[in-house]
Amino acid sequence: MAADPRRTPAQPKLSLDTPVTYLKGVGPARAQALAKLGVIFARDLLYHVPHRYEDASTVSRIADLEAGMDGTVIGKVVSKGVIPTRKGLRIFQAVVKDASGMLEVSWPGQPFLDRTINKGDVLLLAGTVRFFHGRQLQPREFVNLGPEEQGTGGGRVLSVYPATEGLSFRQIRALVESHLDLLLPQVRETLPPDILKLAGVPPLPEALRMVHRPTSIAEALEGRARLAFEELLCVHVLHRRANALARDKRDGIAFANRRQLTSALKAALPFELTGAQTRALREIVMDMTSDRRMHRLLQGDVGSGKTIVALFASLLAMENGWQAAVMAPTELLAEQHFRTFSRLLEPLGIRPVLVTGRLSARERREAAALMEQPAPLLVVGTHALVQEATQFARLGFVAIDEQHRFGVEQRKALGAKGHAPDVLLMSATPIPRSLALTLYGDLDVSILDEKPPGRQPITSAMRPESARERVLQFVESELQKGRQAYVVYPLIDESEKSDLKAATIAYAELAEGPFASRRVGLLHGRLPGDEKDAVMRAFRDGELDLLVATTVIEVGIDVGNATMMLIEHPERFGLSQLHQLRGRVGRGGEQSYCILLGDVGQEAAERLQTFVGTEDGFEIARADLRLRGMGDLFGERQSGEPTFRVADPLRDEELNLRAREAADRLLTRDPELTAPESQGLRNVLSTRYARALDLFRVG
Repeated sequence: MAADPRRTPAQPKLSLDTPVTYLKGVGPARAQALAKLGVIFARDLLYHVPHRYEDASTVSRIADLEAGMDGTVIGKVVSKGVIPTRKGLRIFQAVVKDASGMLEVSWPGQPFLDRTINKGDVLLLAGTVRFFHGRQLQPREFVNLGPEEQGTGGGRVLSVYPATEGLSFRQIRALVESHLDLLLPQVRETLPPDILKLAGVPPLPEALRMVHRPTSIAEALEGRARLAFEELLCVHVLHRRANALARDKRDGIAFANRRQLTSALKAALPFELTGAQTRALREIVMDMTSDRRMHRLLQGDVGSGKTIVALFASLLAMENGWQAAVMAPTELLAEQHFRTFSRLLEPLGIRPVLVTGRLSARERREAAALMEQPAPLLVVGTHALVQEATQFARLGFVAIDEQHRFGVEQRKALGAKGHAPDVLLMSATPIPRSLALTLYGDLDVSILDEKPPGRQPITSAMRPESARERVLQFVESELQKGRQAYVVYPLIDESEKSDLKAATIAYAELAEGPFASRRVGLLHGRLPGDEKDAVMRAFRDGELDLLVATTVIEVGIDVGNATMMLIEHPERFGLSQLHQLRGRVGRGGEQSYCILLGDVGQEAAERLQTFVGTEDGFEIARADLRLRGMGDLFGERQSGEPTFRVADPLRDEELNLRAREAADRLLTRDPELTAPESQGLRNVLSTRYARALDLFRVG
């Protein structure tokens, strides 16, 4: 029997896997907007968790409100209308009434509310009361509870959702509210009962109800803790599984601690190693002399001496007859390491080899010939080391500097060049230990939290725009001593939407104005690679006095003669980024300075005072994480799936410890997660974290 063409296609029954396009109130445009928020299926709507809440649970009587108070009221609309102003702004106003009195409510610039708020509707309103021809409330939040007979009970906790262009948080709230009762009964618990009990968190369906429809702020936080625990548990399980696979399937090189080259280097060093360097080396030597492959993260603050630690580890491999490679993200940084290693190894009669894209054909052939010989060798290079044409005869140790700047595949490619070489990842982005153990749970972590002796503290200060002339005079006084200076801006070109000074404009102003007699250079990310390298080399070699730059100098430029860092519009930088920039000065023995210049608001000033008040990169990173979240701290994401949507390992430290304990318990009894009670968690891992192993491991 032919189908009736007049009948519309049947809507699919709503399930967790229903595409959001089929949800009531979602058309193609809204589906596209939801996709930007990661909401593709109905289940994603449940996991699109509010990022804050408005506590409207305590309702005041209208008569008790006074100007300056922050309050929540419930009242019936007794009159309403749109009022035009002389400046063309149209204001929707309503008068609401409860048993105690009446209150004027105003929504400037929202005349469209006249179509959705009707006389007789009961509104829940939350906001600050001000005095304007009497008491007036401009709502920060409101909910239309409908006609009077629908009840005006107590107040509510209002969820505020992450939103996007074309989709407000109120629209998302309405969408969640209208589908929650249909979706929640379909949610199944993902954690085994004993793990749930260990965590001390509610079951998943109840937790999702709590975060979307809480009766109190405390209940919302309890629901959030359940979702955060599951995320933390998943990451710890992935790490431990990855570590177990690495240990089971990859035997490492068991180096002998012969103390030949390493002792010779220690005797030849013109300085003493710090306690932190000695401790990290002890941990690395234990790894390298074991029969399992080393997989260690060495993280340390700017100038803490990571490179020397990598050199000692390289010599341990070399005195056992193996080759070692140190990979850096830029040619300038690779050349810098090469010069440092050459100077320190000269008394030992060792000549390292440099491999970068700048080598001539003859130099490449000579380097390749040395690398193809099965003799001890130290190779320093850029990503050129991972190219297919680059071959090692006996690679036993790999150090990757600024590891977050390399993609996962590049790190894998270098690790695959030898016979399961030991791998040391190095990072100058300080991460508090509790967070490092979560993000890099399948790595052993060594931390350098001391600076070598002889490094003077960098004097840091904030100065207002009115002090510009004095600040520039101070910069000139440093240049007169034969020193060099950086001036850093957040933008390359001026923007019509911003009044920020741009590096290109400032370069012209400085070069033609206060520093007209100086050699001034310009450096930014849009310069061609060769031109960028030429400018950086000119500054390094003392051919430029002043370098006007963007954050391209954050990594990979080491000029001991640079003593001045001037940063414009400091409020546009994260604290950790400012700390990295400050690390470009103070690398010699002279007193150095970092000045933040510009007028900033009170909130920005309080944030920047944290930076000015300490040189401890770990303390700065902790403050940066509290203020900005993790997104800005680790550079570009290397996977499309965010590691954490709800959890914050720094804020959720106690929850994180419980998640680690739970992961240990779970994998001890069920390493493959094949038991029936583990299936829920296994499903979560296979769907939500399908690509996560690549994010945390070097193969």
